[in-house]
This record gives sequence, structure tokens and C-alpha cells, in this order.
Amino acid sequence: MNRCLAFLCALMFAFVSVSSACMAAPSDWIRFNLRAERGGSMIHADFHDESRGHDENHWSSGFKPSELIGLDVNGFYQAQARPLRFSVVREAGRLDCAGNGGGANASGNCSFSENPAFVQTLSRRGIGRPSREQALGLMALDVRRDLIDALGTARFPTPTVDDLMSLTAVGVDRGYIDGLANVGYRPKSVETLTQFKALGVAPDWISGLVQVGYANLPSDELMQLKALEIDGAFISGFQRAGYGRLPVDTLVQLKALGITPEFARSVTGNAAAPPPVQQLVDMKLFGRRR
Repeated sequence: MNRCLAFLCALMFAFVSVSSACMAAPSDWIRFNLRAERGGSMIHADFHDESRGHDENHWSSGFKPSELIGLDVNGFYQAQARPLRFSVVREAGRLDCAGNGGGANASGNCSFSENPAFVQTLSRRGIGRPSREQALGLMALDVRRDLIDALGTARFPTPTVDDLMSLTAVGVDRGYIDGLANVGYRPKSVETLTQFKALGVAPDWISGLVQVGYANLPSDELMQLKALEIDGAFISGFQRAGYGRLPVDTLVQLKALGITPEFARSVTGNAAAPPPVQQLVDMKLFGRRR
């Protein structure tokens, strides 16, 4: 009888231990919500990492139904609620999700697992091992090995994990890095590369500047020009109006004041030579010549 009681106690203890482990699991869960986007061709997903409970651990994205691997798409759209499962699989890691859905909505929980091979790549390249939060960010943004390879090929300084996420967030990829190299540019830092892409500094725009004599500009001057959307056409307009290679800060001043090549030609009139730039500024600001 005592042996039987001991066995039952041991069995109960094992049950309590397993139950406690299951109850602890939600602290690592990632909550998800799905809803059909207008038109029905995409599904919008919201994910919230409950392991830390901060708003910044929330991310959302639109997915093609095929990208939610294993999702019963018909069941998702049907009115009757039913269990649903799907996975989001990317180079940096994966989410495996389960919940209930119907009527073009679903909710539930996901578990996250990083890709050991991807983490090994980061370590091997000297980038370092990401924290769980960083690993989740790498997966959410879909950071890829090809970006790491492109940075290495272009001999950029070794990026950090956060650098990789910033680059991916603004859309830097191998094509962009190669495109800049083809027009003679390789920013000195990963941060500048990120700023280039965020500002819209594109290879074809740089090529337009090169064609009017503005090759090999420093990065800060390129960004000044792009911030005001000064392009090759704007510069060549002043060149046709009789102005040579104007300094970048002068071009920036002219554009900021709304002084166009057409305005310069109207001020010049029938004069043999164009007026000085400062006279253009005075005419624009005060409506008179010096």
C-alpha cells in the first residue's frame, strides 16, 4: 500500500512539474493577429513579443498567403472558427504559430527559433552573436546572408547586428551596393550607406551629376544635394544660362531660395554675361539689382 501511495505521489509530482512548465511557456510566446487586407490578395499580420512586454517589440507586415507556410487559407476565410497553424520561415529564423481563426481573422501564439547556421555566419564574420531580441529583429526584417556577403565584397567595415537591421529596414541590398560602386561610390561607413538609401541617393541620380561634371563628390555634399532634390537637370540648366561649375553650397542656396535656371535667364535678359549669383539672390529676395 505504501509503495502504491509513493508511486501515486511521484506521478502527481511529475504532472505538477509538467503543468508548471507549460504554464511558464507563455512568457516566451509571441502573440499574433491576422486579418485580410482590402482586396484579399494579402494577409496583414501583427506580432507582439510578450517576453519583455514593451511596445517596441511589436512588428507588423503584409504577407502573401503562400508566405504563411501551412496556413489553411480556405479555413482562414470561412466564417466558422477553427484551429489554424502556420510558419514564417526566413534565413535568420522562424516563427511557428498556432491559434484559432475564421471570417478572415485569426489570433494565437508563436514560438521563435533562430537559425543556427545564420548565427554561425554572424559569428564567423566577426559580427557577433545576437541577443534574442536582435535575433527576432533579424528574422522580422528578413536580413539575409547576401547583404553580409555584399558588404564584405565591397570592403565595408564589419557591421554590427543593429547595422544589418538598419540597412535592411531602408532597403539596402547587393544590387544597391553594386549600383553605387558602378558609378564610382562606396561610402566610407555603413552608417553613411544607410543614410544614402534613406535619402534616396540612387546610382542613376549620381550618374546624372557625373554627366554634368560633378563626379567624386564627398558623401556629405551628395546628401546636401539630394536633400533638396538637386539633380543633373537643375545643374545643367544653370550651365546653359552661362554659369560654370557652381560650388555645391551655392547650388544648395539657389535651390533653397527657389532660384531656378529660368529665373536666372530672365534676370540676364539681353546682357552679354550672366549676373553674379549674389545678384540673383538679391533679385529673388528684394526684387532689385545691387
